[in-house]
Amino acid sequence: MGMTMSEKILARHAGAVSVHPGDVLTCGVDYAANHDMYFTVRGQADYERISKIKYPDRCVILLDHAVPAPTIGDAIGCVKAREFAKKHSISNFFDVGDHAVIHQLLAERGFAAPGRLIAGGDSHTCAAGAFNCAARGFGPADMTYIWCKGETWYRVSHTILYELKGKLPAMVSGKDLFLYIAGVFGDVTGFNVEFGGDGIKSLSISQRQSVAAMCAEINAEFAVFPCDELLEAWLKARGDAEINAVAPDSDAKYAEVREIILDEIVPYIAKPHFIPDNCVPVTDVEGIKVDQVVIGSCSNGRTDDLKAAADLLKGKRVADGTRLIITPASQRVYLESLKLGYIETLAEAGAVVTNAACGACYGGHMGLIGPGERCLSTTTRNFKGRMGAPDSEIMLCAPYTAAASALYGVITDPRKLQGGNA
Repeated sequence: MGMTMSEKILARHAGAVSVHPGDVLTCGVDYAANHDMYFTVRGQADYERISKIKYPDRCVILLDHAVPAPTIGDAIGCVKAREFAKKHSISNFFDVGDHAVIHQLLAERGFAAPGRLIAGGDSHTCAAGAFNCAARGFGPADMTYIWCKGETWYRVSHTILYELKGKLPAMVSGKDLFLYIAGVFGDVTGFNVEFGGDGIKSLSISQRQSVAAMCAEINAEFAVFPCDELLEAWLKARGDAEINAVAPDSDAKYAEVREIILDEIVPYIAKPHFIPDNCVPVTDVEGIKVDQVVIGSCSNGRTDDLKAAADLLKGKRVADGTRLIITPASQRVYLESLKLGYIETLAEAGAVVTNAACGACYGGHMGLIGPGERCLSTTTRNFKGRMGAPDSEIMLCAPYTAAASALYGVITDPRKLQGGNA
C-alpha cells in the first residue's frame, strides 16, 4: 500500500521503508524552533535544566511575541533567550531588528523546505507544511527533549485529502478557503490533512501558508501541500540549491477525500468564539459594527496581504469610530511593503502600522480590545477574551474583507468594492 506525503516524511526520518496509521515512530528532527515565550512564561523554565544540546545547528531561537519587550517580565525572557543562545552556541538566533513571526521566519530564512520534519514551540507550526514538509507544534517539555536528543516520537495519523479544483474568484483568498473548510467540514482532531488537485497551482505560496497555518484551528496534526512548479520557483528564488520534494503515491490511502471547487468559494467569516463549524459567508453577517480591525499575523501578515488592504484603501479613509491596525509578519515584509508604498498608503488611510510581531493576535500588546468591543481580524484565533476583555468579541476573516470593513466601520463584503487582486 502506498503512502501519503506525511507518511513518507515520517518514514524517511524514522529510517523506515514504509509506515502505516497507528505506528509509533522515533524520528530525527531537521529543525526545532522556539520563540521568546519559551523563556518568558512562568512554569515553563525547562530550558534551565538543559546542560547540552544534541545538535545546536538544528536549533532555532527567535524573538517574536513580545518584541520590543512591553513588560519587564518579557524583557527578562528576552535576556534569558540571548544568554541561552550564547551559552549553547546556537547560531540560528534572531534578535529584535532581525525578527519575524516564527512561521514567517522559518519560511524566509530557509528552514521550511520540502521533505523536512520540523518541530516548533508554537501551535501554528503546521504553517510550514505550505513548503511540502511535515511540521507541528509541541509543548515546552517536548521541545526541551527534542533539543537535548535531536529526536521525538510521532504516532502516524490517518490523512484527509482536500482535492482542490478550479480557481479562487477575485476578492477571495486562501484565508477564505480555510474558513470555508472549517465551516463546512469542521474539526479533524487526530488526522493529518493534505492538499492536492489542479486547483493547487492557482494558490500563491502566501495563500498556502495561510491555509496551512490555520489548520491548527481544526486540530490537524500535519497540513501538507505538494511541491509543484510554483513552489520550486519560489524556493530557487529563496536560494535553495537542493529540493527534496515529496509526492504521495498513486495508491496512497486516505481516510477521506473531500472535493472543493475553488470557483464557488466566497468571502467567509468566523463568528465568535470558536472556528470549527462556526464559519459563514460574509453576506450572513454584513452590517455588524466593528470597533477594531487587525490585518497581520502568521496567517495574513505578508506583503501581498498588505497590498490587498492598500489596494482597497488607497485614497480613502478608515471609518470614524473604527481602528485599523496593520502588523507585518516580519521585518522583511515591513521593509518590502515600505519600499512598495503600501505602508504609506495604509498610514494615509488612518491605519496604525505596528512592529512586526505576534502582538494583538495572542493578546499581548499593540491592539488589545476593551469591554464590549468587537474586533474583526485576519489573525489565527477568536477564543473568548484572547485579544482583550473577557466580554469582547473576535471575528476572523481575510484581508480584503478586513480592509473593506475598516472602510465602512461594519462587516462588508469586499466584492462590492473596486480594486485589489485575488
